Amino acid sequence: MQWVAAFSRKNCSFFVGTIAVGALLLAGSMAQAQAPAAAGRATPAAEPAAAAGGGPNFETQLLEKRIDDLLWYQKLGDVADIDKNEYTGPPQAHPRKPKEPGATNPILLHLYTFIPKKLDKSKPQPLVVFVHQGVHASLDTSIDAHLVRDLVEQGYTVVATDYRGSTGYGRGLYEQFDYGGLETDDVYLGMKWALDRYKWLDAKRVGIIGWSHGGMITLMNIFAHPHDYAVAYAGVPVSDLILRLGYQTEGYRTLYSAPYAIGEAVHDDIAEYKKRSPVNHVKELDTPLLIHTNTNDEDVNYMEVEHLIQALKAEGKKFDYKVYENAPGGHYFNRMDTPMAIESRHDIYVHLAKYLHPDGAVK
Repeated sequence: MQWVAAFSRKNCSFFVGTIAVGALLLAGSMAQAQAPAAAGRATPAAEPAAAAGGGPNFETQLLEKRIDDLLWYQKLGDVADIDKNEYTGPPQAHPRKPKEPGATNPILLHLYTFIPKKLDKSKPQPLVVFVHQGVHASLDTSIDAHLVRDLVEQGYTVVATDYRGSTGYGRGLYEQFDYGGLETDDVYLGMKWALDRYKWLDAKRVGIIGWSHGGMITLMNIFAHPHDYAVAYAGVPVSDLILRLGYQTEGYRTLYSAPYAIGEAVHDDIAEYKKRSPVNHVKELDTPLLIHTNTNDEDVNYMEVEHLIQALKAEGKKFDYKVYENAPGGHYFNRMDTPMAIESRHDIYVHLAKYLHPDGAVK
């Protein structure tokens, strides 16, 4: 991506836009020819349609990812210095051939950074870790750009990892999927990479934020590393895998029992699924936490998050939460640009600012 910086903003915008439009047409043609039609927006926390349709088209995913990487410059290039880097995470959890050369090497991961253009780097600055949604998904401008822009405009440097299992990098990373396991470490190590790389970041003012599966990884991070994060927000978070797999489809369940994933169905290894569920780690909470959920969520059923809230209360934990009653948008209720969603996100930003900005005010 270094060549992008060589263009003037005007030329870069024109070039990126032209390439993106052409490539999107190509990607659309490929997807139409090689994959079944999707009805509406893809479910963020799962991809049962992909499993039922014979698996994803990795070539299409690679192309779509490269297009979307360019679109980040177009959508946020006016307010942020954007970069994409690589770092290493733990070796894959279930290598197919453990004795094969490189099978136990640390895996290669990809990470985005968004640094406010007018940031004063002469003094310590806060960091927000943004965890993308979806079991098999990735950081995506169509869903995440306006959220990342909000954070950048409030003076936060944002770091976002495409953790193991993310799409757009081929079969290799996709099948290193480790739900509720090493993906948590991937995100944590991405945060540590940013603190090491940018010395002006304040390690005592790190927040983490995520929705859906990203909300689950957010919870697992603060439960595993309670003193490394100053504040956290979990929106409609996946909270209880045993409960979840009971109400989800068979196609969804096969994602987790696949040999390259957990490898066992929930009834064959209940203890493993409990270990990977945030609801079973609530006693570890020691980070200021805000949770939002919606009673008509069509993806992460409200009873999952309700179970999490009840468990936190039972442990006597101090935290904030809000239950929205049948809010329009279902699973996406506060990620849209409606008046209600903007007001809801303002509450999130107030929560973050209280712990990340010296004066505790939203910028």
